Amino acid sequence: MEVPLLDRSFDEGGLIGANGDYLPGKGWKTCWEIFRIESSKLWGIGGPIAFQIVCESIIDSISTMFVGHLGNIELAAFSVAHSVIIFFSYGLLLGMGSALETLCGQAFGAGKLEMVGTYTQRSMLILFLSCIFLLPLYIFASPLLKLLGQEQDVAELSGPFAMLTIPQLFSLAISIPTQKFLQAQSKVSVLAWITFSATLLQLFLCWLFITVLGWGTTGAAVAFDITNWWVAIGQYVYVVCWCKDSWKGYTWDAFKDLWEYTRLSLASAVMQCLDVWYLSSLVIVTGSLDNSVTEVSSLTICMNVNMWELMLFMGLNAAVSVRVSNELGSGRSRATKYSIYVTIGQSFFIGIVCMLTILAARDHFAILFTDNVEMQRSVSRLSVLLAFTMVLNSIQPIFSGVAIGCGCQGLVATVNLACYYGFGLPFGIYLGHIVKLGVVGVWSGMVSGMILQTLILVAILSRTDWEREVEKTTNRLERWELSHNGV
Repeated sequence: MEVPLLDRSFDEGGLIGANGDYLPGKGWKTCWEIFRIESSKLWGIGGPIAFQIVCESIIDSISTMFVGHLGNIELAAFSVAHSVIIFFSYGLLLGMGSALETLCGQAFGAGKLEMVGTYTQRSMLILFLSCIFLLPLYIFASPLLKLLGQEQDVAELSGPFAMLTIPQLFSLAISIPTQKFLQAQSKVSVLAWITFSATLLQLFLCWLFITVLGWGTTGAAVAFDITNWWVAIGQYVYVVCWCKDSWKGYTWDAFKDLWEYTRLSLASAVMQCLDVWYLSSLVIVTGSLDNSVTEVSSLTICMNVNMWELMLFMGLNAAVSVRVSNELGSGRSRATKYSIYVTIGQSFFIGIVCMLTILAARDHFAILFTDNVEMQRSVSRLSVLLAFTMVLNSIQPIFSGVAIGCGCQGLVATVNLACYYGFGLPFGIYLGHIVKLGVVGVWSGMVSGMILQTLILVAILSRTDWEREVEKTTNRLERWELSHNGV
């Protein structure tokens, strides 16, 4: 069994004790050795995950590129349906599934492999039921979008597209839990290969359905469904056939303690969804501005580029979540703390590089998405905000990953609610509608909320007692074992 924890094979400087945790130490040499060890662990887990998530983002961007060349109305309708309906559901289900990062990661760190499979089955059950409750959102997409202030032509075209993506919704009940199952055990290479093959499949299907057969946005929806089920089936087959140590087959234990798991899932969902929906709300608010077709379409192009970079840091989010949960499960507080610090430092450096890259290419990257000169100018105008947002993106997902790893999603959800929706969103609406700054004002206000959230989370992280977090993890695992044994 490959255990993604510290071991002495990584230790050349006498930094790791008998229990696998770091020994107390000071000095630049010690810091460098810790940085080297943690970087190896971080990118060993985070590299394939980041590649996988970037491929997922590219799958969405491929559809956007093909639909964007159909026309501005088609691109706006596709963007609204994807950002408001599909991304809403994905954010909710991904958030609920991220409870597995806490539970499976800590169980794997403690060597309790049977728990990993049981938790995964429990998640599949809850996510499938959640998909059923989300169906009205897809069925009544058009009237809902009109109610939210979207243009009638855009809303009418968005509704049928959303209906056609219902199969993709149910694929998430399989793909998200199996993804978290594999990530918690650092079996991440297979995720990267499956998603890479799905990227190639999406490119072929969009070309076939949209360009060759002329199915328009219907072709984009069908391609999206097929590609997502390709991922779900591929991951499920690998889990069942090649993970016999942690997948022992279906068990009735998956129906035990459903409320406790659901409670953590809901806290995870709230935290994740407040992040995901924050960007979606940017599209909704922009859709109610004057000249909304151009504004929404240019914003969508920027959001696609933003998503490429954000997905890289979501990979590091998953990696630090795995590291934190594994190390807490094994009782290693110093390793937990040092892995967080190294991840934050490297992420911030990458964010600066991404910002400078966008500023250098601000007049050119829109050509990939549209032939419209006015749209290209609008994208160039927004690129400065895009570049600054990328720096914030490099930090915020790391804090979310830490929260997931130690199971304190509720606290972060409260911070996100206050900063994003209590301050950032109202401020953005004020700048965009009242001050008449348009999409620039909306985006600027929302960036202000991200800055406030980041500052608060930095303060919380600096005051965290990691020895206490180890105790809480140990107590959780002991309660599960007693329940499992019928005590």
